[in-house]
Amino acid sequence: MALPPDKENFFSTGKIFIVLGLVLCPLWAFLVWALGHLFGLTMRGYPALFFLCLLAFAGVGLVLAALYTLRGEPEHAKALQSHLILEIANETLPYLRKGLSFDSASKVARIIWERADAMAVAITDVSTVLAFEGAGEDHHKAGKPILTKATKEALEQNELRVLGSKEEIGCPVVGCPLQAAIVVPLEFKGEAAGALKFYYKDKHKLTESRLATAEGLAKLLSTQLELSEVERLETLACQAELKALQAQTNPHFLFNTLNTIAMLCRSDPKKARGLLIQFADFFRKSLERGGEMVTLEEELDYVDSYLVFEKARFGGKLQVIEEIEPSAAKERLPALILQPLVENAVKHGLFEGGRLKIKILARIVDSEMVLAVEDDGVGFSSEDLSKATESRCGKGMGLGLSNVNERLIGLYGESHRLAITSVPGKGTKVTMQIPLSEGRNEVKGTDRRR
Repeated sequence: MALPPDKENFFSTGKIFIVLGLVLCPLWAFLVWALGHLFGLTMRGYPALFFLCLLAFAGVGLVLAALYTLRGEPEHAKALQSHLILEIANETLPYLRKGLSFDSASKVARIIWERADAMAVAITDVSTVLAFEGAGEDHHKAGKPILTKATKEALEQNELRVLGSKEEIGCPVVGCPLQAAIVVPLEFKGEAAGALKFYYKDKHKLTESRLATAEGLAKLLSTQLELSEVERLETLACQAELKALQAQTNPHFLFNTLNTIAMLCRSDPKKARGLLIQFADFFRKSLERGGEMVTLEEELDYVDSYLVFEKARFGGKLQVIEEIEPSAAKERLPALILQPLVENAVKHGLFEGGRLKIKILARIVDSEMVLAVEDDGVGFSSEDLSKATESRCGKGMGLGLSNVNERLIGLYGESHRLAITSVPGKGTKVTMQIPLSEGRNEVKGTDRRR
């Protein structure tokens, strides 16, 4: 159906010009007297001339109002539409990141209904009403199948529908107050995945500006749904990568640990037995860590389990110092993000026949937890340092520095990549920054300064 123009602005502007004319009536009276005096009119001719002048001014007022509306109002209306769409998008984005569900649709529909001037707002998927706000919610209920024929057709044909009567809407309920509507499909990968619907009390509300707003919002919500799917796939990829990381064991670490236990079987059977039990426990922890996020305290316990075997192998040559702020111990971070850095320091930092000191540091700085693994070992050359975080370059347990770097970038963005400084012969420092979690746990952890 053809849409009427936005008449409200035109009439309000015309009223301003007409009222202005009435205020200036004394000036017109003087003008009428002057014209009558000029043409020699009798007193009987003055009322007719006054009426004609007043009518002419009213006509000019309406013409000026029309010109003003045509020239100025479209840009103003576009600005208001853009502001409304962006305001709604900003508020709905956190909910649509979770995809189109009853919960997210309910919150989004409520936000749109509160800001738009529609009688009711509804969101559906391809078969079910996910959310309904406003008049008619007694029978257009969330969780129920779509009632209106027009919505079903809009979804089937993936086309916008403008409905100017109750019959066109096709609601089977007698007494439904919804008399006009705009139905816009929500698209996902080029197909209709749902619909955004605006209901009005009569067809005169179906203006071009309201149609443009509905279309703009639907496109924006469709884009947000596409982005939510991208985020979901990224999460699944991170989870799959973590499971692969947990399932991998550095063969050199496995061989060296078993070889150390084998040598101790003769010289110190009791110690060998203890290491074997701890070794089994270490691998059990590796496979059972189900969550993607763990506390720093849990990650450090895992690191300590790993270091038991390296200390058994190197004895007094390896010293590890942990300087952990108590407030950081309960903060959450990605699982298996710290242990590869410690292993990298052990594997590449120890001088042949020398000693190695490793420091594990953690502190809270503003809104982030800063973690660092520092050693006084061999260090990297500038050439090796430039390659250290290249994809799959690292060879430590869990693919070393490159794996940790890729996970940090995937989770938090480029600004959170690993920072590595190294001086050949003096050591290496690897630093990462983890944003503090929302609703962070304020319980103080154990003081692990040692």
